[in-house]
This record gives sequence, structure tokens and C-alpha cells, in this order.
Amino acid sequence: MKTGLGSCAAFALATGVAATAGAADMLDKLGAGEGQVNIVAWPGYIERGETDKNFDWVSKFEAATGCQVKVKTANTSDEMVALMNEGGFDLVTASGDASLRLIAGKRVQPINIELIPSWNTVDDRLKNAPWHTVDGVHYGTPYMWGPNVLMYNTTAFKEAPTSWNVVFEEMTLSDGATNKGRVQAYDGPIHVADAANYLMFHQPELGIKSPYELNEDQYKAALDLLRQQRQLVGRYWHDAFIQIDDFKNEGVVASGSWPFQVNLLAGDKQPIASVIPQEGATGWADTTMMHTDAENPNCAYMWMEHTLSSNLQSDLSVWFGANPSVPAACTDGRGMQTAEGCTTNGMDDFERIKFWQTPVSKCASQGECVPYYRWVSDYIGVIGGR
Repeated sequence: MKTGLGSCAAFALATGVAATAGAADMLDKLGAGEGQVNIVAWPGYIERGETDKNFDWVSKFEAATGCQVKVKTANTSDEMVALMNEGGFDLVTASGDASLRLIAGKRVQPINIELIPSWNTVDDRLKNAPWHTVDGVHYGTPYMWGPNVLMYNTTAFKEAPTSWNVVFEEMTLSDGATNKGRVQAYDGPIHVADAANYLMFHQPELGIKSPYELNEDQYKAALDLLRQQRQLVGRYWHDAFIQIDDFKNEGVVASGSWPFQVNLLAGDKQPIASVIPQEGATGWADTTMMHTDAENPNCAYMWMEHTLSSNLQSDLSVWFGANPSVPAACTDGRGMQTAEGCTTNGMDDFERIKFWQTPVSKCASQGECVPYYRWVSDYIGVIGGR
């Protein structure tokens, strides 16, 4: 994570982010709830029992606070940033490739952790994480974290794949058929980092130190690998439920994915498993961040405190297949999660995960790097066959 800390400092320097980046002043005390809270969230993150009656961490909150929870689902970080730029939301569950952009763009405000009593229960590895902390100021509350796993069909793979090469290189799988047309890739520019992560392991001569900090030569190599992958990909995915359907009904056998999809498919008795291959993996550490113009700040703070309750963290960890930001949720028995379950979800793999960050031109590992806007335009070109 030292690279991440350096990246954060470089990002702040390049964009002028400072402790006063949020336009609104932090609350110094809580008042009465405003009656609602509007949240932009990843699929599966805010459940009220509608998908599965056993998973509901909204209803009791609403009853206790009078704050009605309204959720807008977003499937990519870019979509989240766009929605926050439009306004009308109080909170967002932002991943690391969005959070610093939101801070730099003054779309989110500093958080007064004194108004979040459960802050001291947060994993020490996350309290000052570089994707939500700038110059010692917090811009959000840690929520969940996890790896981007390699999800695979166990009938196509007699043994668990050991490398991401199954989605980057054409080959015959153990079921005797080619992988061409049967693999997927993420429909988001941050997928460039997955290619860079693969190259870090297989082409060390490129000198990549971080998959989010690429010079022109390293970036070109990543794009070339993605163009090669384009010949194999049957569909680029960003909707978790469409990917689930593709694995069930469209013959897809391997893809980068989230534990959420793995859990739902396995729960549906599908022949699905996942692994973190030898190259390691990118991943996400998501932060609940508050819009600088939040219309319901008291309900927003109440929700952030609620998200750190051990039973919510425990049940969400089981539901999404992720790791809680409150470690006690793995062991205290207040929810469904267990120590073994957290180990399965990757609680011990923190150092193997290269957490999503926003690429910037001034980077820590080599001074000058290809910025994110290039990733956006060039990845569109890759998907389009250019």
C-alpha cells in the first residue's frame, strides 16, 4: 500500500486537492433526520430483503431513524461519478478509481469522524486509506473491500486455473474447446489495470511498479494485450446480473468478476467457482462518501454510522462475498459471517490486491504517467476493435 500512499500525494499535488476540497463545512453536531437519504450504490450493496428476505439492513434503519433509504444503482465507477456530478444524491459507495476524482472535483465533503461513534471499530488498514484520505482529512467511511476474482465454470476447467492467461490468450480448455468467444472482460477503463497487472508478472522487463502508473511504453503494451483479448471476448460486462445470466445460459466459462456473482451462481447450484491467480488481482475498497451539497446530511451521517454496525457488515460480507471494514464482523457472531468465511472472501489477501486508483499524469513510481482520460478514450477504441 505504500505505492497507493504515494499516488494519493501525487494526485493531491497535481489536482490541488487539499483539506478544504469540499465546498460544504463539516457538521459539528447531528440534528434531527430529514426523513430520507438518497444513495448511489453498487448492485447488491443496499438490501431491504427484496432479493432475499434473509438480507435486509434497510428496514430497521428506516424504522429507527425515520430516514427512508432511496437507492440508485450504478454499474461502473464512471457512472457513479457522472451521477454525483449531476447532483441530487447524499451518499455514494465509491471505489478507489472514483473517490479521488470526486474529491478533486469537489463533489464530496470532508467527514467528521467524531460524529461516527463506530469509527474506532474500522480495520486499521482502512482508516487512513489513500483513496479516501487527503492531507489527513477523511472524505468517507470505509464500507466493503475485495478482489476482482477470476470466475470460472468447473465443467470447462477440470482444475482451477492458475493464471489470468485464460482470459488474455487463446487456448484450448480442458473441456476440449477453445476459450475464444467464451470469456468476458469488464466494460470499464479501469480494466486497463488488469492487463497491466498481468504484464507486471509475465513481462517484468517493462518495469511496471503499479498497474495504475503506466508510462507510454507500458501503456502501449497493456493496450496491445487488451486488443489481443478483444479477439477472445464474447461480451464486455458491466451489469452483474447480465453476467450471471451469461454464465448460466450463454456459454461463458471465464471472466474477471466480483464475489457477488460467484455467490449468487453457486447458490443457484451452478458449476461456478473463483480464484485469485498467481499474478494477484486488482480489487476495490469502497467508501461511503457524502455529496458536498447533500440535502439530507443528518440522515447521511446516521446511515454511515449504521453501515459500521457489526451485524450489517457481517451479513453484507456473506451476501456480497466481500470483506467487512469492521474486522469484528468476522468473529463476533452478531451476523451470518464467520472467521472461515472471511478467510474464504480474501481477508488475508489484502497485500495481494492492487486496489483501484484513478491514474494521474504525475505519479509516484516514475514521474510521468498516462492519465485516466486517455484510459477512457483508448479503452472505448479497444472495445470498438481499434
